[in-house]
Formats: sequence, C-alpha cells, structure tokens
Amino acid sequence: MTPFLSPADFREIVSGRRTDVRAAITRAALSALELPYHVAVSLRNRSFDRNPSRITRTGVPVISVGNVTLGGTGKSPLIAWLAQWFRDRNVRVAVISRGYGAQYGSQNDESLELEQLLPDVPHLQNPDRVAAAQVAVDELDMQVLLLDDAFQHRRIHRDLDIVLLDATAPFGYDHVFPRGMLRESLRALARADVIALSRADLVSPSERQTIRETARHYAPSAQWIEIIHQPQDWIDAQGSRHPLESLRNQRVAAFCGIGNPHAFRQALSHCGCDVVELREFPDHHPYHRDDIQTLGKWIDSISPVYSVVCTHKDLVKIGLMRIDRLPLLALRIGIQFQAGKESFEKLLAAFAP
Repeated sequence: MTPFLSPADFREIVSGRRTDVRAAITRAALSALELPYHVAVSLRNRSFDRNPSRITRTGVPVISVGNVTLGGTGKSPLIAWLAQWFRDRNVRVAVISRGYGAQYGSQNDESLELEQLLPDVPHLQNPDRVAAAQVAVDELDMQVLLLDDAFQHRRIHRDLDIVLLDATAPFGYDHVFPRGMLRESLRALARADVIALSRADLVSPSERQTIRETARHYAPSAQWIEIIHQPQDWIDAQGSRHPLESLRNQRVAAFCGIGNPHAFRQALSHCGCDVVELREFPDHHPYHRDDIQTLGKWIDSISPVYSVVCTHKDLVKIGLMRIDRLPLLALRIGIQFQAGKESFEKLLAAFAP
C-alpha cells in the first residue's frame, strides 16, 4: 500500500485497530499526505466534468465495474457474472482492463482467470484502455464492453457505472489514501448508476441498512443491489472441478496474493476447511520458482496437511497441480444476489441488442 508498510500492516494502522504509539505516529504522518492526494484527484475529476470532449465514446454500450476503495471488493466474480449473462443472450462481449500486475507481454491474473472460466470472452489488456476499446469494437466486432476496475478511468464514456462496496470495509475507514483506503472522496459516488454491496452476508441487516443510507446520501438515484460471494467448487490447474465437500474438515495450508486476504480466510471457513495457516503475499503477486520453493518449505514446517489451497487468481499464475507433493486446489467463487437482481437485470436488458 505504501513503500514502508505491508498491505496487512497498512490496513491495521489506517483502520485504527492498532493503537500503539508507533501506529498513532504513522497515522499522523499519513494524514499530512491525505490532503494533497485528495486535491489532485478532485482537480482531475473536475477537469473531466468541465471538459466532456476529453471523454471518448466507443459506439457500443459500455458498462464499468469499479470501486471507491483500494483492495479487493470482489469485482472479478461480478465481471464474470456479467460476461456470462451477456453470452447467455448471444451478445458479443469483451472485458477491457489496464492489466495491472501483468508482466511485460503477458496476461495478468484477472485475464487468466476469466480465460479459464469463459474462453469465448476476449479480455483486452492495455494501459491505454481507449485504444483497447477501439480494437474490441473495430477489429473484434464486440457489441458490449465491460470495463474492469474503471470507476476512476474517466476517458471512456460509460452507459452504466457499477460501484462495489465491500460490506466489511465499505468506506475506506473514512479517509482518502494514504490516510485511509478511499481512492477518492465519497462524493464521487454521485457518478454511480448502480451500487453493489459485496459480501453482504458478512454483516448484520442493521449494518447493511446503515451502509445503504450512507451510500444513498451521496448517490440518491443509484440502484442498490446486494451480492454474496458464494464458494462454488475447487478447481485445479487443468480446469477440473472438485466438490466443496472434498476438503471439508481437512487440514489445509492456504496462501493468497489478493487485496482482501481476510475475505479468503472467511470463504475457507465457510467451506469447512481446517486452515492450519494462511500465508499472505502482496496483491497481484507474480509467483516465481523461489516462491514455490519457499511455499514447499513452509508446508513442510506445518505438516501434516491434506492439501494446499489458494485463490483462483493465484492458481492461474502458478499453473501447477502440486506443491511439495501435495495437491494444489483453488477455491472458485461465484456470486448470488441477496437483493435487487430483478431490477438490475432490467437495466442490463437495455444493453442486449
């Protein structure tokens, strides 16, 4: 998150969960940097608001899926659901992303994950997302574009702006980066057409209502939906599926390189796994041979374990069936709607030719 803090330490400090003197000093230092960052983002947004000529129209419907906070809010399962929804209606749909975390000339984890799940949905990666969108429309003849992690990407006109709020930390601890985890002020929610509360099952009904009321204050006309990240099955590097029950009550060694490791631990608990230890890597971590060897030694140190488990994003980058002679399986996550599905699908239907 910052050059001198790990993602886990950063969360603990900006959330206020760490109360020691060192954490307090760090929060004060980060507060001094919050205002300049906030001003820079606000000026950029104002430039787009006042100069619509800077915004490019692609000629086909564009749906953006993004968030206002750093870290994982669960965009990938929703992107996959949207892509499948359009494919089920014979709509040619492509995903456009910046390709964050990709090595030069290669695909990033989201692209590899989507390719395995939806091989007939192109995923174009390019830091210049306008250029990628033009390729998708002009050369691939796509009918709908899905912009991944694009709420702050103002250069492409979007017909539907979907913003996810993670129910477990919806408002970035009420501070803009680096003092908190907000990418921009909550006033930006006014640009949203749909606000999706992800991991809605992890908080109480009263907490969900409080989050909704706060969101409504900034985006009174946005449609509200609530979604649950539901474990589907286990998947291996060859794409074979295994039932969730296959690891129930089994001792597993878990690791991940995602924005919200706590959510992965909760998902594993939901599956009934006995997680001996969860090892965290930075978000979008590129796994190398040294990492695999280190994981093997770590597994030996906590044995006996029945299997090694990770997220689907980690698996597609590693591409191995085993680590240290133990099977490597990834938890495949899908979404279920807890509220608002019918009205949401009516919105989407307007973009299905």
